[in-house]
Amino acid sequence: MADIKYDPIPHDHEVFLKKARKREGFREAYDGLEEEYLLVREMVSARAKSGLTQEAVAELMGTTKSAVSRLESAGKHAPSITTLKRYAKAVGCDLQVKLVQKSSPSRSTGSPKKRASR
Repeated sequence: MADIKYDPIPHDHEVFLKKARKREGFREAYDGLEEEYLLVREMVSARAKSGLTQEAVAELMGTTKSAVSRLESAGKHAPSITTLKRYAKAVGCDLQVKLVQKSSPSRSTGSPKKRASR
C-alpha cells in the first residue's frame, strides 16, 4: 500500500451551510438529501479516524480514488450495499443498515400481510 499521510483540509460545515442557505432553492435541495449527507459525513469521519486517504481506501477496495470520491459525495449516485460494505471494511468498520419505525406511521393501503408480499 502506498505510504500516504492523511492531511485533512479544514472545513467548517456550519459556516458553509449558513452561507449556502442564502442561495435560492438550496434549503429545499439540501433537506431532500438529508440522509445522503448524514451517510457521507459518517463515511468521511470513519476514513479520517482510520487515518486513510481516498487513495489508500481505493487501493484497499480495489477501485480508484475517483470512485471513492464519488462515494463520499452526496446526491450524485446511490451506492450499492456491497460497495458500502467494501468501503466500511477498508476503513475498519462494519456497515449497519436499519429501518427505524416513524413515530407516527403513515397509513397505507392494504393489510400488513398484503404489503409485505408485494
